[in-house]
Amino acid sequence: MVDRSNWWEALPPSAAANLAEVWIPVGLPGFTGEQKARRQALFDARYGVDGWRLGHVVRGRVVSPTEAIAEYEASYRAFLLVNRALVDFLASQCGNVYDNAVDNVYDTDYRQPHTPSNHYQDISVRRVIAELVDDPAWPEVTATDPGDADLLDFGTGRHERVPRASGMRGDGLLQIREPDSPGFVLSPAVVPVHDPALITTIPNRMEWYHLEGCGHLSVEAFWQMSKVVEVRYDRFLASGAHRADPLADS
Repeated sequence: MVDRSNWWEALPPSAAANLAEVWIPVGLPGFTGEQKARRQALFDARYGVDGWRLGHVVRGRVVSPTEAIAEYEASYRAFLLVNRALVDFLASQCGNVYDNAVDNVYDTDYRQPHTPSNHYQDISVRRVIAELVDDPAWPEVTATDPGDADLLDFGTGRHERVPRASGMRGDGLLQIREPDSPGFVLSPAVVPVHDPALITTIPNRMEWYHLEGCGHLSVEAFWQMSKVVEVRYDRFLASGAHRADPLADS
């Protein structure tokens, strides 16, 4: 009897090259948090550095995180534009915002290979407020001088020397995180996803964002529930027993 367990190894080079260009979703990893580096090392070892990637299912297509994060930011834009009093508070009382660490204020890009865990809500808020500086319909948001400022962290009571965000002329530093953080009103569990077509859920999965804010209707739920691990098909075939549980131990 012919052993067909490694059938792809007998393919001609052109066919093998085709399989190397095909990517398939192999599972939904959910919230990563501080497991970011460990998960990356695990999948690097299992599939090769160039053999796996993260994607998001957006309106029936698997797209890159760069494309998906535009939907995340759009949710913050929609939320802030209908909450004028909150925009006024950010513009007049805050000088910057952060998520899990004060040095989040230095990150301007959603792609964060250097961080222990990703933070997006603070970047979205800064970007939306900065856009309103030049919008005559929002006179309460005015241009600010770039540079560092001494800001009082509303949560810790400490003064921090950090960059002032564009359009935020206040003296406060606002953390956007858990329900006991001063900026919980801007938590991604509180901010609704802006397009109903992005709402999804997984039966029997219960993570922190399901228990806060608007649950599975939030932008955080969209981000986590749409996230998939994609693997090159040739690497998937070569992964042996892991084909039955591609995300094992992650």
